[in-house]
Amino acid sequence: MKVKIGLGQLLVEGGEPWRNIERAQKLIAKAAKEGCDIILLPETIDFAWTHPSAHTESEPIPGPFSNVFVEEAKKHNIYICVGLTEKVGEVNYNTALLIDNQGNIIGKHHKINLLVVEHPFYQIGQTLNVIDTPFGKIGLNVCADNYDDSLHIGHTLARMGAQFILSPSSWTVDYHITEEDDPYRDKWEKPFSILARLYDIVVVSTTSVGYIVGGPYEGKKMVGCSLVVGKEGVLSKGQFNEFAGELRTIEFEVPERKEKGTQIGEMLKNKGYHFDELI
Repeated sequence: MKVKIGLGQLLVEGGEPWRNIERAQKLIAKAAKEGCDIILLPETIDFAWTHPSAHTESEPIPGPFSNVFVEEAKKHNIYICVGLTEKVGEVNYNTALLIDNQGNIIGKHHKINLLVVEHPFYQIGQTLNVIDTPFGKIGLNVCADNYDDSLHIGHTLARMGAQFILSPSSWTVDYHITEEDDPYRDKWEKPFSILARLYDIVVVSTTSVGYIVGGPYEGKKMVGCSLVVGKEGVLSKGQFNEFAGELRTIEFEVPERKEKGTQIGEMLKNKGYHFDELI
């Protein structure tokens, strides 16, 4: 079975949820027109990552922001995975949301591997989920959940049967970094490739673009570079540029993932991997 995914790499402005959502709506419509089964949008596209307005203006899920994406999914007959700031009681979570083409919220993930600067903004997630869909089993995580030192999150999703992972992200660099200095090849391609190679899964991440205004990273920039990696290597890569808003589509064969439970451990041993070597 094949799946076609749209990588909705878009400008995310700090503290401007409705402007950001309007841009997302345009990319959703474009992805549907181009025949995508799923569109993946970046992390916290409502307020932008670590913007102070999230403290006072965040919304629950379901709520005003998530409801827009529910309606867009139904309108365009497309699955949507989007990163939002979710208010739960008196606290916020950095959330990845999966909505089916009928407008049902079928999956949710709260980011676990929060950077230190995120701690005042979001709570630590406490669960992992893999969702059954017509396109196979989808695992959800968010951005730094895929760091080298937290790759056990991806290992666990693979153990749970994920055939591909969707990861809304917001990759940032200092303002002076250019494409020639791209620091993300090792930071992202390496861990994605480890998971893809070990388990024969595909890891898909869409990132934001634009300069960060407000919050602890003010003055840095989000530079896109959305990424899709399979066991063969990089399948697609977005532009590395703070102005590179774009929709990039990728179609791939969904891996079968025949091994389950302890069979996965045997498969890894047969590949010559030792568990103390796994990140």
